[in-house]
Amino acid sequence: MERKVFGFIGLGLIGGSLARAIRSHRDDCRIMAYTRTRQTSEEALKDGVIDVICSSPSDPMLRACDMIFLCAPVSNNIQVLSQIAGVLSPECILTDVGSVKTGIHEAVRKLGLEKQFIGGHPMTGSEKSGFAWSNPFLFENAYYILTPTDQVPAQWTDFYRDLVLSFKALPLILDYKEHDFITAAVSHLPHVIAASLVNTVHHLDTPDQHMKLIAAGGFRDITRIASSSPEMWEQICVDNCQNIDKVMDEFICLMQQARDHMLRLDGSHIHKMFEESRDYRASFDISSHGPLKKVHRIYCDIIDESGAIATIATILAVAGISIKNIGIVHNREFEEGVLNIEFYEDESCVKAAQILRHHRYTVTEPR
Repeated sequence: MERKVFGFIGLGLIGGSLARAIRSHRDDCRIMAYTRTRQTSEEALKDGVIDVICSSPSDPMLRACDMIFLCAPVSNNIQVLSQIAGVLSPECILTDVGSVKTGIHEAVRKLGLEKQFIGGHPMTGSEKSGFAWSNPFLFENAYYILTPTDQVPAQWTDFYRDLVLSFKALPLILDYKEHDFITAAVSHLPHVIAASLVNTVHHLDTPDQHMKLIAAGGFRDITRIASSSPEMWEQICVDNCQNIDKVMDEFICLMQQARDHMLRLDGSHIHKMFEESRDYRASFDISSHGPLKKVHRIYCDIIDESGAIATIATILAVAGISIKNIGIVHNREFEEGVLNIEFYEDESCVKAAQILRHHRYTVTEPR
């Protein structure tokens, strides 16, 4: 069966990026969407991302869809299931993009939709949210996990996997329970830790906020994800609380061990802790975005003089390199007067480092 008609419930960052990716890779497709805010649908229609605006999740026009993506927050997707079930074609693949899979798989089973449902989780994103920030390249080199039920035809899963490959993403098929345990460890707990670490500094800071003032690059790097949507992470933590609890037990145990050995002045244990973590992290494949999107960044030492930043920006512009973000890092543990430069992709990052070194700048590439 050739699938050409795609439906979307929600067009935020992920939904909008998926619609854009499908549009850019499938010239003959037709895309329709329902969004809670009508203005979003109208913007997508004006941009040529969608062809039809639906009035509700139970709009009869959705019956024509060969594949429907549920792209609202996790709990909203579950609520929508009962509405969409009445207009779902028997040959339509139903999927979602939620970070937690157990709840929606259980709801699908209760509604008798197991023959049509393939859970989906594109493990990418941005600190930005909403359709305005969507782009068709968001999934490149990112893992895109599929959690098909055991009743879905194999050829349907094959179609979905091929669609993911067309986005230049990395499809990975998992059982939904395994997915939730894995993401609890590599995505959900890190967000809880980042938020807690930021709040620790907030609670312990001096009245004149010296901690905030001198927070260095390392602190900002490991707490960057604390800027994510509070609403989204409230839902994720509640929906996947059992798995996060299991992983958190191990983390708390390791933190307690670290504290105990520090108080005993047991330097050998502390050395071993950092050594093991360094070696294991070095074995990671950093070519993909993964659940925590990689930041393409270099640090460049600069002289404190008028026009120093403009000179660097001009050098990179002449080389055709686009800068995502640029700014002075006022405090670094190993440098003084350093510029933080971020890029959209790794290729630009590597090229920029080479060019700036050619111009006799000192460049550091963070690990």
